[in-house]
Amino acid sequence: MLRLQGQTDTRLNEKGRALARLTGAALQEVPFDLVVSSPLHRARETAELILGERKIPILEDARIGEISFGELEGKQLSKEEKNDPCSEFYCFFHDPAHYIPPEGGETVASLLERTRVFLDELKERKEWQDKTILISSHGAAVRALLAAIKGLSPKDFWQNGVPKNCAVSIVDLEDGAWIIKEQDVVYYENV
Repeated sequence: MLRLQGQTDTRLNEKGRALARLTGAALQEVPFDLVVSSPLHRARETAELILGERKIPILEDARIGEISFGELEGKQLSKEEKNDPCSEFYCFFHDPAHYIPPEGGETVASLLERTRVFLDELKERKEWQDKTILISSHGAAVRALLAAIKGLSPKDFWQNGVPKNCAVSIVDLEDGAWIIKEQDVVYYENV
């Protein structure tokens, strides 16, 4: 089953905490200067667990929050529903350019736009130019960040599929351009 958590402020479960701790152990030598997190509790807690005992400022930014599923937040989808062309969420996963969100929900295009604006501002902040920043976000929002860097349209949004929990992508800013060095790396096995 897949739960459409979206912007529902759920907490991490023990498995999520374990994945964050393992990821943190793998990243313990990375000299983070700053963290920018989605304001949702599960993203902030993930960042805190990755940091461990390090005392690094954590800023929150709603632009990297998860996509909203509106009135269907929290709905559970079976694998069959996710892959059923008659399902209201089929387009979200298989044809995101034509996804029509439920009442109060967000389109893939609007998610791409708000994450692109975040990246543009991040690039322009002179005080952050030489910093190593941990960004703690969510599956669709991370895909949107990477899609913005790659210049992808909504139709190619899920180009690399849904990222695994605590997947790490490394992006550098070089001569004013974002360069993806690694994408969707996980530091755990079968947890």
